[in-house]
Amino acid sequence: MTYLRKRWKPYFLCGAMFLSFNLYFILLMRERGTKYLWYLDILLLLFLFLFGAGDFYLYRKEKRQMRQLLLEEDEIAGRMEAFENQEIALHDAEILRRRLEEAFQENCELQDYVAKWCHEFKIPLAAGLLMVEKLPEAGSRQALREQLEKMNRQIRSMLLGCRLQSSLVDFQIKRTDLEECVRASIRNNQFFLIQEGFELDVRVEERCVYTDPQWLVYVLDQLIDNAMKYAGEKPQKKLRLWTEGGGEEVRLLVEDCGEGIMQSEIRRIYEKGFTGGSHHNGRYRSTGMGLYMAEKILRRLGHEITAESEYGVYTRFRITFRSNDFFSL
Repeated sequence: MTYLRKRWKPYFLCGAMFLSFNLYFILLMRERGTKYLWYLDILLLLFLFLFGAGDFYLYRKEKRQMRQLLLEEDEIAGRMEAFENQEIALHDAEILRRRLEEAFQENCELQDYVAKWCHEFKIPLAAGLLMVEKLPEAGSRQALREQLEKMNRQIRSMLLGCRLQSSLVDFQIKRTDLEECVRASIRNNQFFLIQEGFELDVRVEERCVYTDPQWLVYVLDQLIDNAMKYAGEKPQKKLRLWTEGGGEEVRLLVEDCGEGIMQSEIRRIYEKGFTGGSHHNGRYRSTGMGLYMAEKILRRLGHEITAESEYGVYTRFRITFRSNDFFSL
């Protein structure tokens, strides 16, 4: 039916000519006899059948070629045989390409501006952290430092997040000591870990993997931040970090004893913007970007992150480092 809808015009024209020829022969050439008419009709029908079979074969061949080209992730209009309005399609594709390039350039300029702004902002922020220690009142000093530390954490997260969104992000893969990355992340969050009264249990054995230490620390920051954010109202707040395996596969585990994640939501925690809805109740100002960014970074580094949780008991994240020493070549 699709073939007839697209190719009905030549068949309609042939049918009109066939009908006109027969009417002309019957009405104006009666003395010639009908046997000649039958003979010519058979020849015309045979020609029409051969024409239709050939045209249908070419139509099916074109459709198969189109289906194969549609599976590719590249422009195909210029690679196909000439089709109706091909020039218009190529013209519109060029216009869209130019618009995408302009939007990409504007996005790069915005990312550069945000990155420069973050670097400039870190200077007075660092000065503020030094000055706050000179305040005489312990209560005011603690409250002000808490806000400055929050600003420092957000600036660091935004700067690395901005770099990750860039298509030119450069991962420096090298042999890395997991223990150093864990301790660096704990130092980044030590103020809030102490303030929240977390008990740390760090049993990260000497394990070396090939990864980017800066981005791995960023991922650990996100996991530790989530552990503090969803710690709940339990009197004892614990955070455990340890390693398993060795050789071809090393695993780093981060576990907290907070509120946990419901099984109906655990598959969606890496979705962009997903914040959950069953246990937040408006208490947390979550953007739903932390785990999304963490999973994206680890995937681009060649690692894997999985999560398991028992609601109300614990949440455990497992980062798997497989043998990827070819990055060092």
